[in-house]
Amino acid sequence: MSDFESNPFAEPSAHNPFNDPSVTQATNSSLEPVDAFTPFSPAGQDTAARTTPASTQPAVLQPSTEPSPQASAAAAQANLLRQQEELERKAAELDRREQELQTRGPAGKANNWPRLPKSFPIRPCFYQDFEEEIPPEYQRVCRMMYYLWMFHSVTLFLNLLACLACLTSDTACAVDFGLSILWLILFTPCSFLCWYRPVYKAFRTDSSFSFFFFFFVFFCQVVIFVIQAVGIPKWGNSGWITAFTVIGANKAVGAIMMVVAVLFTFCAGMSIFMLKMVHSMYRRTGASFQKAQQEFSQGVLTSKTFQTGAAGAVSSAAAGGLRGGN
Repeated sequence: MSDFESNPFAEPSAHNPFNDPSVTQATNSSLEPVDAFTPFSPAGQDTAARTTPASTQPAVLQPSTEPSPQASAAAAQANLLRQQEELERKAAELDRREQELQTRGPAGKANNWPRLPKSFPIRPCFYQDFEEEIPPEYQRVCRMMYYLWMFHSVTLFLNLLACLACLTSDTACAVDFGLSILWLILFTPCSFLCWYRPVYKAFRTDSSFSFFFFFFVFFCQVVIFVIQAVGIPKWGNSGWITAFTVIGANKAVGAIMMVVAVLFTFCAGMSIFMLKMVHSMYRRTGASFQKAQQEFSQGVLTSKTFQTGAAGAVSSAAAGGLRGGN
């Protein structure tokens, strides 16, 4: 009857096989599993491994750290400040150049070449500024042409000294000495005006006419360089022939003239190299002979001197026709 008096809805305890004390002890045992046992670990680590339960949580990938909106805004603000400083610097440079142009007066740019003392009675005759007037891709070549002209001028001066040394040892060198003075006085300004300034203007304004004028004159200058390097006697040049002729009589004077011959040879070689370099740049600028003709015709027709002369010729012809008719 006891079975009937018990609660039929209660959980049976005697018939539950999982309530067996041996089974409960096995399931709740704190012994480490077999997979966690490492026979090669040290004693200390083995004890810690036995006492530390294995982590059963799954591996989770840490999300990539992205910059915060505040950091992005700060970087953008710094970039804007840097751009603003660059614009302010360029604006200051433009203002400086504008002030320089205003201080030069209505006549335009004040001449700054040759650089002479303020107390000197002669004032500069030309304006020259590679950084301002010449495009960056042509500045190096234009400077090299300027240095070539300066080197040639110094060589002509040394040629005068060599001919003077020859005159002190032999009076027959009087002709060479006189011609060396003439070449120094003649070639120094003429080379500046006839081939350096045209190439400077050609690079500054991209003028086809200036390029063609430069090529024609500079080719003649190359021929002169070669003649000076050869050193024909009685021509006023301390070239190779003159140097070898004098060195037999006076070795010191001959050595001086050979140094000048080397300088003339360098001028000749450098001029040929620069002629090829300028020609290669000229071909990339798009200049042509037709453009040179147009620039020449426009320059002549718009010239005040030409217009004044043409108007005077027309008025003179008209006056002569009227007198002849009367």
